[in-house]
This record gives sequence, C-alpha cells and structure tokens, in this order.
Amino acid sequence: MNIGAINPLKYYIPSFLFKWIIYVLVAVCLLIIAPDTGISVQKNAIKEAKYAVAVLPTPVLNTPDFNSVFGGSNGRTLKLTPKKLIEEVEFIALPHTVFLIEETIMKGSREILKVTTKDYPYHAVSGYYIDSRFVEKRFEKPQERWRKLPDKNTIIKRLLSADGAIYVWGGNYSKGIPEMLEFYKPSGTLSDDVLKRWTLKGADCSGLLYEATGGYTPRNTDSLFSFGMPVDVKGMSPDEIAKKLKPLDIIVYKRHVVIVLNGQEVIESTISRGVHVKNLLSAVSAVSEIIQPANDYKGDGKGDKFVVRRWYPE
Repeated sequence: MNIGAINPLKYYIPSFLFKWIIYVLVAVCLLIIAPDTGISVQKNAIKEAKYAVAVLPTPVLNTPDFNSVFGGSNGRTLKLTPKKLIEEVEFIALPHTVFLIEETIMKGSREILKVTTKDYPYHAVSGYYIDSRFVEKRFEKPQERWRKLPDKNTIIKRLLSADGAIYVWGGNYSKGIPEMLEFYKPSGTLSDDVLKRWTLKGADCSGLLYEATGGYTPRNTDSLFSFGMPVDVKGMSPDEIAKKLKPLDIIVYKRHVVIVLNGQEVIESTISRGVHVKNLLSAVSAVSEIIQPANDYKGDGKGDKFVVRRWYPE
C-alpha cells in the first residue's frame, strides 16, 4: 500500500460524508467571493425595488383595480360618472417623475404599484396606484424630476395648443396617452368621445396650467389659492379687476381656476365646454355675479370668495 497517496481526511471519513463536506466548502467559498464575481447581481434580483421613474406619461389612480376603470367586465366599458368623469384618475405623472413604492399588487399578470410622489403631495385614504408598465424600477433613489419654468410666451403657446380639448378629470396631458389602448386594449370599437377619455386626451382646469408649465405649478386647485402673490382686488368692480390683470395671472375659486392670456382673453377648462378661450371682462363679470373678490382667504370661506394670484416672476 502506498501510504503517501492516501488522503487522511477521506481515509477516516465515509465517502458520502466526505462529498457533502466538499459541497459545503465550495458553497462557503462562493459566498465569500460572490461580491467580486458578479454573483451578487442574483441577490439584488430578488430584492424589492424601492423606487420607480416614469418613462411615459403615467396615469395615477386612487384604486389598484385599473381593469374595472378601463374595460370593466366586458372589456370595453369605461367607468364614467353621469358627467362623463373618471373620478378614479388623480393626475398624469409626467416623464421622469419619481415614485416611492409602498407595495406591489398583482392583478392577474399585471403588476400594480402603490406609490407616493413629491409631484402630488396630497393625502388619499385609499392611496395612489400606477401600472408598472409605465415606469422603470430602481433600487437606488433617483434624482427628482427637474422642474424648470418655461418662458411666458411658451406657456401661453402651450395653453392655446390645448384649446378645444375635452375636460378630463385628473387630466394634464391633452395629447393623450396612446399606450392606454395597448396596455388596456378595449375588446370592441370605441366611439370618438370614449376613445379620447380612454386615452385621457384632455385636461381639467388646474391640469391645463400644470401641463403648460411642464409640471412647475401645483397640480391641484386648492394649492393655487396661495400660489404666488396676491393681487389686490377686494371690493373692486369687474372692470377695475380686469384692468389690473396681467398675462398668466390666475383667478382662483372653489374647485376652479381661470388663466389670463392677455388684456382681453382668458382660458379655462370646464366640464361643459372643455378647454376654451373667452373674453377677460366677461369671465371676471360672470364670477363676480356669484362670489366676491378677496385678497386672500383668511377669515373668508372658499365657497363665496375668489382671489387673483400673480405667480409668474416679473
């Protein structure tokens, strides 16, 4: 017998146990060297991403059940109120909007994310939800969307380009989102009106301004009450108020905002008429007939007052 050729460890340990010891040693070595060999990528793959970044205009809903809104039980019914509003839509997050992922919910093969975002800092009891196909997930915290205020002429041009669009609750992307027809493909042919609403091709009143400013201004009307600086209009007649207004001043009252285009015209989006331009003095007169002008809301009820805010820097 050649004693020098004998493995002492194998000699004293049964062969099956010896094999398992070798397997364990190899596994330990792999764990030690994994960070330097790329194996750590597999570990990251099973971790839950904490963030998401919009790569497309992204509808944000107050329900995780997107199918019940876009399609329903028959695959072609859009969930609308009697006034043709999709009240489940909160707003459209612009590309590069950053989301914090709170929860991942599977709806069949679709992944719905419960999220929050600094672009929409409003509380909702039910929470906010997005379809993961509109975003890119990230493990590390991305840089927040860059907000740059466009020049005044660009904003006015964008406002006018939306003229004629329909009123869409939560809408602030008047070109519409064609991917909605791909991700939530209707089972039948849609009428032109339903097609526009299905693709969220329109804007609400504050969404009109949000879109034109590239998401620089607050998304909801309530935040516009105190946005910028107050214009002194308390106790003034409609004619006096109209003469004081400058381009991009906003007339704000409960659940609505009107945007000044110039010394003669304003633009707004209403449920009955959608986005449209109207005479400035007529607009101020119409508002003054039902509510009173105020400089702010301190001590005043929002339901019976309106204010004018000058937010664009001189």
